Amino acid sequence: MPELTALPAGELSALGAGALALGIRNGTFSAAAVVRSCLDRISRVEDAVQAWAFLDPELALAQAHAADQRRAAGTRLGALHGVPVGIKDIIDTADMPTENGTVLHAGRRPTADAAVVARLRAAGAVIMGKTVTTELATYAPGKTRNPHNPEHTPGGSSSGSAAAVAAGMVPLAVGTQTNGSVLRPASFCGVYGYKPTFGLIPRAGVLCQSPAFDQVGVLARSIDDAALLAGQLCDGGGAVMRDAASADGTPPKIAFVKTPLWDRVEADTLAAISGLIDHLGGAVAEVAMPSAAAGVWEWHRTAMEAEIAANFDAEWTQGRDRLSASLRGQIERGRAVLAFDYQRALAQIAVVNAAFDALYAQYDAILTPAVAGTAPRGLGSTGDPAFCTLWTFCGMPALTLPLLSGANGLPLGVQLVGPRLGDARVLRVARWLADAAHDA
Repeated sequence: MPELTALPAGELSALGAGALALGIRNGTFSAAAVVRSCLDRISRVEDAVQAWAFLDPELALAQAHAADQRRAAGTRLGALHGVPVGIKDIIDTADMPTENGTVLHAGRRPTADAAVVARLRAAGAVIMGKTVTTELATYAPGKTRNPHNPEHTPGGSSSGSAAAVAAGMVPLAVGTQTNGSVLRPASFCGVYGYKPTFGLIPRAGVLCQSPAFDQVGVLARSIDDAALLAGQLCDGGGAVMRDAASADGTPPKIAFVKTPLWDRVEADTLAAISGLIDHLGGAVAEVAMPSAAAGVWEWHRTAMEAEIAANFDAEWTQGRDRLSASLRGQIERGRAVLAFDYQRALAQIAVVNAAFDALYAQYDAILTPAVAGTAPRGLGSTGDPAFCTLWTFCGMPALTLPLLSGANGLPLGVQLVGPRLGDARVLRVARWLADAAHDA
């Protein structure tokens, strides 16, 4: 079996997106050379990882050659000119299938790009292919395996996106999160996952699962690359992130919040996070979660499942026998939700965000686990998303950093969260935290 945890030293596919964009812009190497390097990497490791739902090498190379021709013609180049990006297979692409991880949508061919794909093309990116999603971006796993150990889950639902980046197949990928679907696979696969503030990235042309919580996110191998990609996708050109690189070197004030799920945290996760907090010293203080947030997990499930039932009604009506048991269960519960309970759950989003105002007035960001532990063994489940639920419910920007590892040697992410529209703030703290952790 090929060595998946190590990126191919000396190969273009091992470079980050920023370095690739600069090299292509300067003529150090061509976009076609970058895409060929990524395709070569895919050919070596895809059998073990199975990250791709659709990949057409000729189409990818045609985009790269067109990018090189535009550069040669002196055309103004976008920030991602020639850089390969993987797209989760619930995001529409006009020139590729989008099958949403279900046999019910097999052969589906959109006629237009999703808004995020259009923005990527405008930035010059090469749309490499479609990455595997779970069934309709819910809980039933797809075929993807964890690049660090194929006997373990990569997480979900953005499983292929996280695995493709972690395995060195592409430097960037786009995913989505309705509960923990960007940050959990990022943590399990050992990459950076970033979910900006709710609504900053448009969702037109993305599978509608739960409009109250559906959010587009990004996966990358560095904070700078994650910010670069997100900046191209956000409304306003990522205005809330433009000062993310500025910092005066002063340690931030970070609140460590356990949440009521602390008893689910595995022993090696406890040890790893405790060690990190001890290393960070006075920069981190333990703070209690506001009591107003205690019901979030119930409210999130109530609203999410009611919306899933409404938005997947056609799939339920036409092919419920071909849906997984887990998705059928979500739809059945969602169909039973009372309008009163649904509206009451949604009303708590503003209440809970307001309850965090006092905390964010004193602290720059919240530090908390992204997952209970490392990627579980086996491929029948994608792991527990509950450690992301609170922050997804609130629509707060959240980022997971691959700073730790478990006793089994698998990656373990640390989650940073900030207030809504505090994206630049979270990214600045993330850069400081990454530097401080590496100094350990």
